[in-house]
Amino acid sequence: MATLICGSFAYDTIMVFPDQFRRHILPDQLHILNVSFMVPKMRREFGGCAGNIAYNLKRLGGDVLPMGTVGEDFSPYAQWMDSHAITRAHVVAVPGTYTAQAFITTDIDDNQITAFHPGAMSESHRNQVAEAKGVTLGIVSPDGREGMIDHARQFAEAQIPFIFDPGQGLPMFNGEELVRFVDQADYVCVNDYEAKLLSSRTGLTIGQLSHKTRAFIITKGAEGSEIHADGRIHEIPAVKPQGIVDPTGCGDAYRAGLLFGLAEGLDWETSGRVAALLGSLKIEHAGTQNHQIDPEGFRERFAAAFGYRLG
Repeated sequence: MATLICGSFAYDTIMVFPDQFRRHILPDQLHILNVSFMVPKMRREFGGCAGNIAYNLKRLGGDVLPMGTVGEDFSPYAQWMDSHAITRAHVVAVPGTYTAQAFITTDIDDNQITAFHPGAMSESHRNQVAEAKGVTLGIVSPDGREGMIDHARQFAEAQIPFIFDPGQGLPMFNGEELVRFVDQADYVCVNDYEAKLLSSRTGLTIGQLSHKTRAFIITKGAEGSEIHADGRIHEIPAVKPQGIVDPTGCGDAYRAGLLFGLAEGLDWETSGRVAALLGSLKIEHAGTQNHQIDPEGFRERFAAAFGYRLG
């Protein structure tokens, strides 16, 4: 029962500017902006939606098949995947390209300036869903535009249930394309802002969108999440983390929890709680793939958080 995870692989270079951006940017001179920020703190993390989701799901004991396109600089990431027993069978290197990269500078007020280079991600359509064998579940997460369109269609044609997770890729598509995604998908997962944008782009209410799917999931950060399924709304509580270190990648961890629940045949109340706990565990650590999880330890945290044991 393998889960095919279509999406991006990326390097996240995160820098901290120990001051306020606004003290160094003149509002009346933006037309000739030329600034440089000294950043004494910097770290480089392995990221990308496919990489993050695969890492989390693998840690729970899931059978993961991440699928994506990467550049000639992927070797350190490849070694990381190998060290965590995550297959690279469907990770394709594109000659003459870089792996997707995000360069993020944050000031002391948590304002961010980000530059993103898609690199090999733009070639994600080179991969085909049919190339992966034994797949019973999938997800289409943020990736190259053409790849997302192709992979959603291929999942639907193969009658493999999948989650549509547009994320930051949502602005790439018009209303007609987004309706097609929703019609093809069995499940849709978005955050509260993306839900509003999806509704605005398609001209459909959340209720109308949810009726097109087996489940329409909306995450709301510290307010928890809601799962529109079975003719009702399942309210899923957030799990208070032991400490808030870094929210980056919490959404990917949540989606891995949903995939785990679907693969295990759990009900929506339990699947949502698995997802919520996984997101909470991630926020306790810097980076998107640095939190340590093992199935038994996760079950103990689950029982402590919700008062019943995960089967």
